[in-house]
Amino acid sequence: MAGFDANEHLTPFRDARGYGAILFDRTQLRQPDPAWFDPAHWGDAAQPVGDGGRGGAWFIDMGEGGDAVLRHYLRGGLVANLSRDAHLWRGIARVRSFAEYRLLRVLRARKLPVPMAYAAWYRREGLSYRAAILMQRLPGVRSLAALATAGDAPWVAAGELVARFHRQGLDHADLNAHNLLFDEEGRGWMIDFDRSRLRIPATAWREANLERLQRSLRKQRGGRGVIEVDAQFRALRAAYDAAWQRGY
Repeated sequence: MAGFDANEHLTPFRDARGYGAILFDRTQLRQPDPAWFDPAHWGDAAQPVGDGGRGGAWFIDMGEGGDAVLRHYLRGGLVANLSRDAHLWRGIARVRSFAEYRLLRVLRARKLPVPMAYAAWYRREGLSYRAAILMQRLPGVRSLAALATAGDAPWVAAGELVARFHRQGLDHADLNAHNLLFDEEGRGWMIDFDRSRLRIPATAWREANLERLQRSLRKQRGGRGVIEVDAQFRALRAAYDAAWQRGY
């Protein structure tokens, strides 16, 4: 999926808890430190992200390095009761942070609106590993969920945005109303590509993506009724279908 990138650099490390590596873009960072992936390292410069998700993400003020988002890879479902952030080690090729880092690189090369990934980290501890990714913070954006609650959601732009990614074969593993962002000028982005992948643009997975988005809008409807939410989603879907038929 991801070809050779001369700017990609891998730095191994070892600490008291295990060993791992950092994958990063040498045009963006000189040499990231493993401590950067611990929010405690940043002190008050790390603020938890409150919009959507299950936690595990922080806005980071990196000083001269600018603003970034640090996200740890968490587990969901019943397995989260055993460990919230430890994943079964299946080799470096299956490290989730590295996979998302490289997918973001490919999406940006295809001129899709996604944040830039600065660095990806993992630490192996026996049969498990933990992972995190450090990426660009998009300024002045609000999620589709927040905009819908406020009555300001750009339904047409949201439908066109999803179609644009689907046209490139992006099967988003968790397409929900928190992962579509828009700024005050109406420009849209898609975020959070953990376990997502590029595929042939077939009908089945595209429909599954859209159904998941509709369920999330219903779940995050606030004071709106389901009938109203579904009518709004139909506007999004009509824009999606029109963009898909146009082919761009």
